[in-house]
Amino acid sequence: MIHPDTEVRFIDPAMGRGVFATADIPCGTIVYVKDRLEIELTDEAFHALDEPLRAQAEKYAYTDERGVRILSWDNAKYVNHRCDCNTISTGYGFEIAIRDIACGEEICDDYGLFNVEEDIPVSCNCPCCRGTIRPDDIETHHEEWDRMIIPALARVPEVEQPLMAYMEDNDKRKLRAYLCAEAPYTSVTALRYKSACKEADLPPGPIGAVYQEANG
Repeated sequence: MIHPDTEVRFIDPAMGRGVFATADIPCGTIVYVKDRLEIELTDEAFHALDEPLRAQAEKYAYTDERGVRILSWDNAKYVNHRCDCNTISTGYGFEIAIRDIACGEEICDDYGLFNVEEDIPVSCNCPCCRGTIRPDDIETHHEEWDRMIIPALARVPEVEQPLMAYMEDNDKRKLRAYLCAEAPYTSVTALRYKSACKEADLPPGPIGAVYQEANG
């Protein structure tokens, strides 16, 4: 689920759509949570989709640490990549603003945390553009990303958090334990794909039908 103070705008034919802030979003704000409505596709379920649906899932889904493709049911799926991102995935089940985001600014994250299966060329037009998103980006860049996340997490209790109510209880407990110095920080290395998820791990129901309903 994406932050409510956002909207989708068309950028250009090459980029397509993106997500933009409709109000100032301060550093430390939770901008996206993986809530219970997100569509989960195991590898088997993904390949069982017909070609048009599979192409859409391949374009808009990201792969989590279980090897499951996560397809957002709302506008979160339109968030674009930038190597100088203003939000980033964390080991706590959400993405966080790592700097103040001004009203009208595009919300961007780093796809290097999404367990890509092959090199993806990118052109961010930013000084730190890596040029390519690689499958081993988490191993290569995790220390840099953790250094950006930790100060933002410290601000979580200080700013309004409209998405907190939609976080999974376990993620809330992990975050609370860290903020209360009862548990160590969970690095973004926790997002690295570890093992395949079985179909039985997913809620029952025709996944293709759920996908179609969410995407028209």
